Amino acid sequence: MDEENCSSTQFFFVGITNHPRMKVTLFTMFLVVYCINLLANLGMIILIRMDSQLHTPMYYFLSHLSFCDLCYSTAIGPKMLVDIFAENKSIPFSGCALQFFVSCVFVDSECLLLVVMAFDRYKAISNPLLYGVSMSSRVCIRLMAGVYTVGIADALVHTTLAFHLCFCGSHEINHFFCDLPPLFLLSCSDTQINELVIITVFGFLELSSIAGVLVSYCYIFLSVLRIHSAEGRFKAFSTCTSHLTAVAIFQGTLLFMYFRPSSSYSLDQDKMTSLFYTLVIPMLNPLIYSLRNKDVKEALKKLETKRCL
Repeated sequence: MDEENCSSTQFFFVGITNHPRMKVTLFTMFLVVYCINLLANLGMIILIRMDSQLHTPMYYFLSHLSFCDLCYSTAIGPKMLVDIFAENKSIPFSGCALQFFVSCVFVDSECLLLVVMAFDRYKAISNPLLYGVSMSSRVCIRLMAGVYTVGIADALVHTTLAFHLCFCGSHEINHFFCDLPPLFLLSCSDTQINELVIITVFGFLELSSIAGVLVSYCYIFLSVLRIHSAEGRFKAFSTCTSHLTAVAIFQGTLLFMYFRPSSSYSLDQDKMTSLFYTLVIPMLNPLIYSLRNKDVKEALKKLETKRCL
């Protein structure tokens, strides 16, 4: 195919809606959600760094969860908000590639991080006396290095393959950010290899993550059964409820996004689901962990007391 016809310097987003009345409502709603997301995740990271009682593996991983939420929502949210009222919803070719790469890195990283957090809960419940040794700071750093390395490697594969495709027709992306399914619809190249890579690489990553969480919780359940007191069992399970809620929401959304039958695929439905996992989930995670967590509540009370003094 002629290389000139394949060249693309920019893309144009269709956006969420073209209805003037809906624009103000959606902008206000999404701006509030993004601001809560920004403040809650930044607040969680700062609180964990400031309070010495939160310097444990569980909160170390939680601070990275907030960091991942903050990064992939910021890669998409501000541009989406600006485009709601913009007449020219363009994005440079390199900007589109960068937006997808950043969002992919941190979505993949969060996917794996949830597995690491499940493993951390297993270690804490199964053998609390050796928890500090088995989950030392060196182990935690290595686990996070592995999480980010896999996230970057997977994002590089998808970004390289997707942005080497030929886009010779319309450059109008029927979405509010650069994602693979709507980009494939614009390409006049054969996208079978790209789709196969998504199914194999991302599919393996997603299913491995779910399997890792399930295995960890099977061991957690067996460990809890060995606890004789009902109060001890309740306390052990209560430390896992926030994590299970976060896993169910995040993994459920991703499975619906990328693993539903192609016959049921709808770009409008895809936009709504994407809004949920790019803006709503990053806002929910810090709220889930703070509202149901005594340590976080106590740390917030200490911070308020210091301010009053």
